[in-house]
Amino acid sequence: MLDIAEELNRWVEQGRDFAVATVVAVGGSAPRQPGAALAVDGEGTVIGSVSGGCVEGAVYELCRQSLQDGESATERFGYSDDDAFAVGLTCGGVIDILVTPVPVGSPLREVLAAVPAAAARGEAAAVALIAEGPAELMGRAVVVRGDGSYEGGFGAHPELDRTIVEETRAMLDAGKTGVLEIGADGRLCGEPLRVLVESSVPPPRMIVFGAIDFASALVRIGKFLGYHVTLCDARPVFATKNRFPEADEIVVDWPHRYLESTEVDSRTVLCVLTHDAKFDVPLLETALRLPVAYVGAMGSRRTHEDRNRRLREVGVSELELARLRSPIGLDLGARSPEETALSIAAEIVANRRGGSGAALTGARIPIHREGSNTVVGRIGSVA
Repeated sequence: MLDIAEELNRWVEQGRDFAVATVVAVGGSAPRQPGAALAVDGEGTVIGSVSGGCVEGAVYELCRQSLQDGESATERFGYSDDDAFAVGLTCGGVIDILVTPVPVGSPLREVLAAVPAAAARGEAAAVALIAEGPAELMGRAVVVRGDGSYEGGFGAHPELDRTIVEETRAMLDAGKTGVLEIGADGRLCGEPLRVLVESSVPPPRMIVFGAIDFASALVRIGKFLGYHVTLCDARPVFATKNRFPEADEIVVDWPHRYLESTEVDSRTVLCVLTHDAKFDVPLLETALRLPVAYVGAMGSRRTHEDRNRRLREVGVSELELARLRSPIGLDLGARSPEETALSIAAEIVANRRGGSGAALTGARIPIHREGSNTVVGRIGSVA
């Protein structure tokens, strides 16, 4: 439900009653992953989506019913070829939906308010929501922050609080979203639990080196994909806010020196568009030894071969060189800066999601792949 957390927080501030439908599990080919949500308020206003349109009408009615009776409920939607008019997923997948009423006074409202507040401060946070279990626990949740503190709880079950908070903190540290299955011990709640954990972490970084026209288009598409985008160039006359208004920050420095001093992680993507040896070689020597998600460099195949030779001369290994995506981007026949930016972005997405970059027409590969940040875990009984 974090995809609509800001809108839900506004509803909380406005004192609206509402119900939230959240995807808690998927099977086969499904258009949305666990955590996708749709909400309906007392006036019938709807926000969000759980299926891309296939079952939205039925889920809308479930939310309206949940608001009336005040009960949480789960519903499974799948494909049925017995009835062409049945409500289901035309893509052939299966989704489990949890519908939870959130009236004024519900403890879940405090949890929903905490996540956008953490995001506004640039902090990581995760929500753990009971998706299956005893009726008194359904729809209860905690929000766990990056510093380990948390809000909310599961009533008179401190052992359950500790277990779920610990597991949620581990998933938050890894930036994961998914479902935990917790075995019952007979003393805690008498039956197993399924817990949906959604992690909200600061946006990943895209660092674009080289203040050229192609960089301007790449900065724009990087922002569109949700990256925090930095533009770096050693030439102050080119690296300006006027030329790159969409960039989150502009850095005037030698690229390798900036990369050595800035913070990167396993989600960071580095796009080297300078194709000038005096910038590229020291920059890539550093970049290819960092634990980042993607390193791509612009240039012709001749430039690529010359650059690889220079990198080998300064001690870059063949294993390190194998990480370099060069010439950068997928083969789209791109010509303009915008088309080239699209080809680079497509390669970044394929690398992130495990896609092949091949055309889907005629290909026997899944259209909807399980997200790389989605996990299903199982832990033992809560003692």
